[in-house]
Formats: sequence, C-alpha cells, structure tokens
Amino acid sequence: MHERKLLILGGSGFVGRSLCAQLVAREGGAADGGITVPTRHLARARGLNTLPGVTLVAADVHDDAQLRALVRDCDAVVNLVAILHGSEAGFEHVHVELPRRLVAACRAAGVRRVVHVSALGAAADAPSRYLRSKAAGEAVLQSAWLDLTLLRPSVMFGEADRFLNLFARLQAAFPLVPLAGAHAKFQPVWVEDVAAAIAACLDAPRTIGLTLECAGPRVYELHELVKLAGRWSGHPRRVVGLPDGLARVQAALLGLLPGEPLITGDNLDSMKVPNVASGRLPGLQSLGIAPKALEAVAPAYLGAAPNQSHLDHWRSLAHH
Repeated sequence: MHERKLLILGGSGFVGRSLCAQLVAREGGAADGGITVPTRHLARARGLNTLPGVTLVAADVHDDAQLRALVRDCDAVVNLVAILHGSEAGFEHVHVELPRRLVAACRAAGVRRVVHVSALGAAADAPSRYLRSKAAGEAVLQSAWLDLTLLRPSVMFGEADRFLNLFARLQAAFPLVPLAGAHAKFQPVWVEDVAAAIAACLDAPRTIGLTLECAGPRVYELHELVKLAGRWSGHPRRVVGLPDGLARVQAALLGLLPGEPLITGDNLDSMKVPNVASGRLPGLQSLGIAPKALEAVAPAYLGAAPNQSHLDHWRSLAHH
C-alpha cells in the first residue's frame, strides 16, 4: 500500500498539535508515510519532535519557493494557518494569499488532495474582515482543480486553548469581568474532535468536494461560557455585559496595549454572526464522530490554577 506523505501547514499550532498526535497514533492511518510540519519557530514546536514520523522543517510557508519545495514531496496538504486579529492586509496575506500560493505550489507538484480549515460564518458579505477573508480563501481553493475538503469549525476548546483559559485567567486576576458581545452565540467544539475530523477526511475520498461544519452539541451565549470558565477554574466572578458603544471603546483601548489584543472591533463584528452550525451542511456526525460536550472536557483542564506569570501579566495591565 502506498504510504501517504502529509504536509501540515500550521501544524505546530493548537489544532495542528492534536492532529499530528492523532495521525501518529493511528495504525496504518494517514501518517504512515510521515508528516512534515514547517515552522518559522523551531523552538516553539519542539514538542512535536517526540512524535515518531513527524519532521519539523524551518521554513516560511509564505515564501513561494519554499512552499513549492515543501509541497513537492507530499501526497496531501492540510492547511491550518490562520490569524484571529489583524489588519485587512494581514487577513488578506494569511487567509487569501497563502491559499493562492498553495494552489500554485500544488499545481507545480501535481498534488491534488487538500484539506482546508476555515471558520463558521465565513461569507463574502460577512460583517467582519476576518470572516470575509476566510470566505475569500475558500473561494480561491474551490476555484482550483484540487480534491478539496473544507472544514468550518466553531470556536475550539481544549487544554491549551486561548478561549476558556483566557477567561479563567482574567477571573483569577480581576474581581469583575466587563464583557463585550455578552449575548453572542457560540457552539464550541473540542479541538480533538476537529483533529479527528481532519484525519477522517484524509482517509475518506467521499469527503472530496464537501464543506463540513464542526460544532459541539450545545449552543451557549458568551456570558455563559465566561461564567463557566470562572466556576470551573475556581474563580467565579461577576460578569457585566457591555452595550455596543462601550464594547467598541473597550476594544479600542485594549488595542493600544502591547502584544496580541484581547479583543478588537473586528472581533465584535464577527460576533454579530452566530458562531453556530447552520444545519444545512454535513457535520461531525457524518464522519462518525459524536462531538464531546464542553462539560465533559473543560472542567478537568481549567481546574488547575493559572500559573503566576499569567497572573502577573493581567495584574500589570490592571495598573496601566
């Protein structure tokens, strides 16, 4: 049997680490020919070195020549590269130009199979730059001759997430949480279920040409998720929803702080679209995956006390 060689763009990230571990664990599965994970930060991805069959390569996937060289030796590509915050040019660079480069590299190498992870709510007329750029990236890939599968996940949770963990740390550091977008709707999905879906798609030719929605079993409003994160982490706090005007002011002020912002105006625009499955497209169940409930997973990893460095970080912000 031909051993497939996989290239996972963004493989050192949140979803990528779970995907690599699952592929390696599968007997005779999609990882049997080896997995290549390019990264610009080898030190940050070093944990993947312990997985047999995973090769880390120092490379910039936004460089055409380097991307062509990476694609040349593989049979299928998984694209996980994405950003949540950025300028219009930044979103275009990551969500649209990279798929365009990937199409060209696949054409040059004769590689057809691509699994691309997008986002629920992606649409050309969406209210946010993030969602519009996600839709534009999908269109680039769909217009090519690829054997393409698209996955659109809701917000993902898991041990190393930047979602529930963030709200837990905020509540460990502050007595009150002023919350923008308090009534925004989400259908959180476990990162391991999304990784399992990607692996299943790689093994299932019937998924070529499909767009699948990856969502958990229940819809929540954002304020419910924040309160659950506080309770499960042992730091329940009062959560106060902000009207849109104050939410915009909060986002603007947070954008002035150094480092990655907690929330931006574009994030608020994204939250105008319910981050829930439409029900019009196949979901995880079509792949034989029963999505794990948030309550079955999150309490275990949120129960650990946030480390002191994070507490210091949030307290330092409070004094500015």
